[in-house]
Order: sequence, then C-alpha cells, then structure tokens
Amino acid sequence: MAFELKQSLKLTQQLLMTPQLQQAIKLLQLSRQELEQFVATQVAENPCLEEDMPESPEEAAQVERERERTEEQVVSESIQQAGSLVDSTGNDKETGDLDWEAFNRYQEQAPASTTAAKKASDDEHPNYENMVSKVGTLQDHLFSQIGELEFDDAELKIATQLIGNVDDRGYLTISVEELVESEGFDKDQVEDILDSIQRLDPSGVCARDLKECLHLQLRNARLKNGVVENIVENHLKELENRNFAAIAKSMRISLEEVLDNVHIIADLEPVPGRQFGTIEAQYITPDVYVFKLGEEWAVNLNEEGLPRLRVSDFYSNMVSDKKPKGDEKNYVAEKMKAAEWLIKSIRQRQRTIYRVTESIVKRQREFFDNGVEYLKPMILKDVAEDISMHESTISRVTNNKFVHTPRGVFELKYFFNSSVTRSDGQDMASESVKRMISDLVKVEDVKRPLSDQRIVEILEEKGIQLARRTVAKYREQLHILPSSKRKKYF
Repeated sequence: MAFELKQSLKLTQQLLMTPQLQQAIKLLQLSRQELEQFVATQVAENPCLEEDMPESPEEAAQVERERERTEEQVVSESIQQAGSLVDSTGNDKETGDLDWEAFNRYQEQAPASTTAAKKASDDEHPNYENMVSKVGTLQDHLFSQIGELEFDDAELKIATQLIGNVDDRGYLTISVEELVESEGFDKDQVEDILDSIQRLDPSGVCARDLKECLHLQLRNARLKNGVVENIVENHLKELENRNFAAIAKSMRISLEEVLDNVHIIADLEPVPGRQFGTIEAQYITPDVYVFKLGEEWAVNLNEEGLPRLRVSDFYSNMVSDKKPKGDEKNYVAEKMKAAEWLIKSIRQRQRTIYRVTESIVKRQREFFDNGVEYLKPMILKDVAEDISMHESTISRVTNNKFVHTPRGVFELKYFFNSSVTRSDGQDMASESVKRMISDLVKVEDVKRPLSDQRIVEILEEKGIQLARRTVAKYREQLHILPSSKRKKYF
C-alpha cells in the first residue's frame, strides 16, 4: 500500500465573528453596573476615547439648565423618541391632548436626573445612609468582652486563637486537638478558656456544631431539663422534619410535653453570629422607566450614570494630519476605530433595550393597567418577531436588565411566562398562577396548612387545571415549605 500526497481546492462558507461584533454582543448582555465598569476601563485604556464633558462655565451652566428642564419637556421628548404607541393591530394610536394631572403622578416615577424637584429634595435632606451606625464584627464583640475576664498573657493568647477561628456564623472552625497540636497549648487550659468564651454574648457562640450551640444556650439561659436536652441530643432530625409524634413515641412521653419543650427550642438561635453578619444590600438601577401618560404607557431610557462618550478631537486631527507616519499613525487609527465602534455599540444596545421594552409594554398592557393577575403568557419568539430580531438577541437583552414601573421594579425576563390553560380555553401566565398559590398560603390556617393536593382542588374550582407535581414545583420556586413543615402546633 502506497501513501500519496495531493493538493486540492475546496470552496466552503464559514461565519466569522469579528472582534467588533463580539464586543457588540458582549455589551448587549452586560448588566448596567457591568456596562459602567466596562466603559470606565475602556476610557482609561483608549486615549482616543473621552467623556463628553463641558469645557467652559457657560457650557456647564447650559448642561445644568438642560438637566433641570421641566416635566413637560421631559415627557414631550419621551413621546417624540418613542413615537406613537402601536396597538395589537399594528395601527398607531394618537396621543391626543396631554393629561397634565399625569405629570404629578409621573414625578414619583421619573428618573432622578429628569426631576428637578428630586434634586432639590436631595439637597435639603441629609444622607441617612451616612447616619446609620455600623455593627462591628463578631470577633470585635468577643474581644471587647474578654478584656473583662482578667486573662494572663498565656490565656489571652489562647483566647485570641480561639476567637480568630470563629466564623461569621459564630461557630468554632478548629478543634481543640488541632489547636493544641499546632500551637503547643495545654489541652486542659484550652478547654477552660473555650468554656469561658462560650459563656459570652451572643449565647451559643464558639460552639463546634448545632447540637452544642443549642446546649450552650439552654445552659446559659438555665432552661435545661431532661426532655429538652434529650430532644436536642437525639432528635434533631425529627425536629427538623417537625415529626413531633415520632419524638413523643421514641421518648415515651405525651405529644403535649414534646410541644412544650419544642417551644423552648424554637426560641433559640441556631446562628449566634447572625446579628453581626456582613450581608451587603444589592441595589438595582433600572435600565428603563415605564410610566403612564394619560391613557397610554410611555417608555423612557435611564441614561443617568452612563457617561456620554466621544472621540478625542486631538487624536482625530492627528490621524487626518499627514505628519505622523508608520506605527504611530496606525496605532492611533486603530484606537480611533475601536472608540467609534464602542460608541456605536452602546447606542445600539440602548436602542435595542428600548425597542424590547416597548414591545413588552404593548403586549402586557393589561398587566400594567391591572396587576400581575393579568400577566399574559409570552415567549421570546413573540417579541423577536415583533421587532424583527433573533430570539438569542432578545434573551441577551432581557437578562439582568431591569424596568421601573408603577407596580415595582422587574427584570425584563419576568414578563416571559409559560401558559396555563383554563377550563374555558383561555390561557394565563404561570406567574399569575404562582401569585394565586402564594395568596392561598398567606391566608391558610397555620394549624391546618393546605396540602399540594388541596391547592390543586382550589385552583380547579377556579377553572385552572394543574397536576399536583406542577403545584409542588411552583411552590418550591416561591420558596414555600411543604404543608408538613408549615404546620404550627403552638
């Protein structure tokens, strides 16, 4: 068998994504905060890119006057940008005379940058965020207490090591044996210091597991008795599942006695360090505002916080000048191209968000008018066909983008729901069904909570047919516990 080398030509088609196209897609899927960070990085790295800032006091005053323009101008510009709203038949709706009473309602809904009254209010009132006292760390709280225990240097060293190994929950993350082996401490002395720390505030701190944490709290509060200690020691699993009958049977006591002691345990804190937690609030800045103007709904992009970019005049003149040559001119030209494309991509991103939101508002008009119960089933394909874009583009636009409405702040993905068929043949959004389930659980008898099957029966009486497993899935998505764990005995 002989091997032979040959050359041949083959014509194929291949889709290549240019760096510019990749950047446009990336910008489209970035959240607002991520976009602001990305733009700041690009401005720092690209000398041809700069923020469009006023250079003279006169220009600055002009910008300030523009910022404080009246509500009438804001709404008028929004209408001009949005054009006339389109109804479901594709015909334009005439806006007619403006409802000036709507401006008063809009004042509370409009972005801060477009409301002069909001700016004045911010100037008159103090920033309460700066006035809120900060809670110290759990370690700081413990160190402040051991100063009163009159430890000598050796004991203070042991206490420092123990407190240093307490996590944010308040639990000790190192064993006594590990501490003795690594630091060479005396084991009995470590146990004594640990016992002293476990008597400090918050009660239950420095425990090594949940069982010890609960025992410490019972001891410190002088609530120990044989029954409650037995439940904590041997029946935490049954306690978690609220299987009180099994506990009573195992301990050979009455259910009433079990419930009396479970009531004691329910008042204990399984996470002693909770009050010192470092949970950071997540603030959401809406990408777009939707507000009602008369009988119509208007869409307005939130441009506040997004820098206005432009290409540097200095480098633009350098490219057009004939003096720079070679690598220098090529470098500037490349950066100029990147700056122009970034500006274009950001504008396209904002325009796409606007068009998607406008389509959502048109299709979910009843939701904005009447509430979540009137949310319609909608999929990405519906909006994609309406604005002539691909479904993947709609998916990127609606991910991590938020809209401020009179009914709250929602992620754009919130408005896309699967359908649930009613007995009368009409479809309703799954989100509406979830709200109905949530409302049923809120008003249920806590001593006789609704089972999934009972919820199915109630929904069926209202013309909504769902399988029990579907109700269970919706309940889990709503973070609602099963009926067995919602039942309250006291």
